[in-house]
Amino acid sequence: MSVLSVLLVFGFLKHRPSTARPVSAPAPTGGLHVKGTDVVEGGGEPFVMRGISHAYAWFKDQGRAFTDIKRLGANTVRVVLTGDTSAGEVARIVEQCKADRLICVLENHDTTGYGDREGAVTLDRAADFWTGLKPVLAGHEDFVVINLGNEPYGNGDTSGWTGDTSAAVARLRAAGLHHLLMVDGPNWGQDWSGGMRDGAPAVLARDPEHNVVFSVHMYGVYGTPDKVTEYFDAFKRNNLPLVVGEFGWQHTDGPVAADTIMREADARGIGYLGWSWSGNGQGVEYLDAADGFDPARLTEWGRRLFAGIRASAKEAAVFTKASQ
Repeated sequence: MSVLSVLLVFGFLKHRPSTARPVSAPAPTGGLHVKGTDVVEGGGEPFVMRGISHAYAWFKDQGRAFTDIKRLGANTVRVVLTGDTSAGEVARIVEQCKADRLICVLENHDTTGYGDREGAVTLDRAADFWTGLKPVLAGHEDFVVINLGNEPYGNGDTSGWTGDTSAAVARLRAAGLHHLLMVDGPNWGQDWSGGMRDGAPAVLARDPEHNVVFSVHMYGVYGTPDKVTEYFDAFKRNNLPLVVGEFGWQHTDGPVAADTIMREADARGIGYLGWSWSGNGQGVEYLDAADGFDPARLTEWGRRLFAGIRASAKEAAVFTKASQ
């Protein structure tokens, strides 16, 4: 989901919404990686993402956001980047996340709604962005997750999702990027067409490092508890790793079963990252967790989200071990 005052992504409604098993492959030995349905750290410790997105690309003056998000209990922050975010900026973001003991999910937002939104770029273009950042990302596999491209297809023809996603993953691996990769579903992330649900086994099998976690964005398509549990169940049946990379409590396409998302994610060890810290505009300010980037002024949504985060978040072992 985007900050509408910049990308107008929320002007497009998300619409409505079952399986081959992935080929097994050895998991990487270092850094964050997947093991069955789980994300684990380099030492084998399970890691369940609990956090929120911060729209860094449009609010670069809000440097305290990382520290504030951590102090409210998060173990992960998802950071919005665009094609003009420099390597120096990315290096500083990674160091800030490490200083605040947060796992850093970096995402390229330029792909948002490709096919529906004018100016959106392909996953191949996103791969160019990431391979160009190898000098500042290499060596941070314990701390950084690369979210290949935000909501990389709109609601039109999504038949290319599996092939395009696999090709982009292959390009990052060929360039020597060994991080855990997060890939978003089509349909503005909500995957109501099932393209990611059905194509995920092929994407994982084609990654030579077998290190991809799949990210669904849950808005109005997931307005009832059964829609949430049905989607979670599909990934569990196929032994596939899943994270809720974005969700809110309501949206332009209707209410969201947010409490079910958090409760069922807790029960199943699925990560979740709420949208978003602050800065939403043009009628969707209700998705701000903090009013005016102020952690002392959490909105109703922010209080609900961070209550769930605080109740279940565990700091990454890579940080706790370092302090022992």
